[in-house]
Amino acid sequence: MAVEPTTTANADVEYVQIEGFDNFSKYCANLNSTGPPTYFYFSGKKDDNGHSWCPDCVQAEPVVKNVLNGIHKHVVFVFVDVGDREYWKNPQCPFRTDTRTKLMVIPTIIKWNGVQRLEGSQCNKAQLIEMMFEDE
Repeated sequence: MAVEPTTTANADVEYVQIEGFDNFSKYCANLNSTGPPTYFYFSGKKDDNGHSWCPDCVQAEPVVKNVLNGIHKHVVFVFVDVGDREYWKNPQCPFRTDTRTKLMVIPTIIKWNGVQRLEGSQCNKAQLIEMMFEDE
């Protein structure tokens, strides 16, 4: 599965689900610079029960989703599956080496073409996530 729109209770937030680096790159190549702000949430691959192998991602996701339900401006929020643990832990993992992402840990939230970035346990803090969506 490449890019999947996700339904949500909040009509202001457009959700997208992407699996893998190639699909991430394709999605980024088609981003509209004049469109709504785009945010990426990088997380570990989920099992059949919907749980990531990454315990920090499991903790952060409900906090992130709760904050998103309270956003009242049009944004695009892209959930990116970085793969399984072995793939992610490889120092040559493209999510780690790509100049657009430069991921060191997951979960990570970045604003596309912006400086805002939350990493690791910062993604568990609703107040920090809310600050990312405030007007600059």
